[in-house]
Amino acid sequence: MEALQTLVDSANGVLWNVVLIVLLCGTGIYYTIRLKFIQVRKFREGLRLVFGSMSLKGKKGTNGQMSSFQSVATAIAAQVGTGNLTGAATALIGGGPGAIFWMWLSAFFGMATIYAEATLAQKYKSVEDGEVTGGPVYYIHAAFRGTFGKALGVVFAVFIILALGFMGNMVQSNSIGAAFSEVFAARNIQIPSVAVGIVLAVAAAFIFLGGTTRLAAVVEKLVPVMAGIYIVGSLIVILSNVTMVPEAFRQIFVGAFQPQAIAGGAAGITVRQAIRYGVARGLFSNEAGMGSTPHAHARAAVKDPNEQGLAAMISVFIDTFVILNLTVFSVLTTGAMASGKEGTALTQYAFSTVLGGFGDIFIAVCLLFFAFSTILGWHFFGSINVKYLFGKKGVRIYSALVVLFIIVGSTLKVNLVWSMADFFNGLMVIPNALALLALSGVVVAMSRK
Repeated sequence: MEALQTLVDSANGVLWNVVLIVLLCGTGIYYTIRLKFIQVRKFREGLRLVFGSMSLKGKKGTNGQMSSFQSVATAIAAQVGTGNLTGAATALIGGGPGAIFWMWLSAFFGMATIYAEATLAQKYKSVEDGEVTGGPVYYIHAAFRGTFGKALGVVFAVFIILALGFMGNMVQSNSIGAAFSEVFAARNIQIPSVAVGIVLAVAAAFIFLGGTTRLAAVVEKLVPVMAGIYIVGSLIVILSNVTMVPEAFRQIFVGAFQPQAIAGGAAGITVRQAIRYGVARGLFSNEAGMGSTPHAHARAAVKDPNEQGLAAMISVFIDTFVILNLTVFSVLTTGAMASGKEGTALTQYAFSTVLGGFGDIFIAVCLLFFAFSTILGWHFFGSINVKYLFGKKGVRIYSALVVLFIIVGSTLKVNLVWSMADFFNGLMVIPNALALLALSGVVVAMSRK
């Protein structure tokens, strides 16, 4: 295991320290300029499009389509997961408080990137086997004709299946298992984490069998409820330490450029590490530029692709600037980084300083719902690419393997699971970003309509 950890970490060093920071942030900056800061100009319109179609009634669309809100809810279900609770904590430990500044910056530019992804997913979607489908493989074919386009589409499909369906869902179950292990250990209860993984796998399998209709009906109810509960709990923690909020901001902004000036968790951390962890964990959280959420946005029944692009921007805002920031400020204002804890345990410790013995339970339950919704979304995204590669028959085998990986993931060491997820997440960005850059003229033309 240690040899594999070293190998994956070395590969991530090359991938994340240079290649993806330039590619991801460069694509976001490029689209921000070409679209004239659309994430600022059209922010209010995006809010109207998302919440104007909000419903908890489980509306059914034709040919597997979803309402705009259901598509955004599915995207947010995938985005708001362990990246918001565990990922934020690992970014703070690995890159110091300064990593959060780079996370914010990449998310701001990522809002323009995800606008492009969603509009292209809408433009190049198609109907196959009686269902509307779409995603990066379809606009990759439009960007690059011939053999190269087909090969690049296959490469992306393979990477997303590995990154989200298998490795990513292992991260989700791993974090849930770790959270409940912390709760059980504190109360001297001996329940193995694999038991949590099995329960999670059974529940996921039930929804997998229900297809798109059951998925949409579940996430449109689960996402608003789980987000609301976490927001209330986080605000209680932050407001209990409200005098420390200015200090938290100071640590973030100073740590972004002078990590050594921040005591505690930033010891030995460089600016490069702050940027690397900020961008990597930001991508894992909001998925802008990764090529995952376009699969959900392609299913939306909207009048114009531009509308879904604007709605998609709001999903990144909710994920990073609302949910993730609540975790960050809960940790920083409570001084939890000095505890020496990492990952999920760090977030649980922060909440326990205010909520007492209920704090670790609260985070475990929130993480359960957040990560479970992400598992549903990522399985859905992967299944579209399995169908593209192997046809409808391959989906059942894929679903069975995802269930197995959920169980296995709950038993592994956290560092290796996160490193492997980072690696495959990074690989799938490359073909998606190349297509986004090649089709920038199409996106700009659609935005002007």
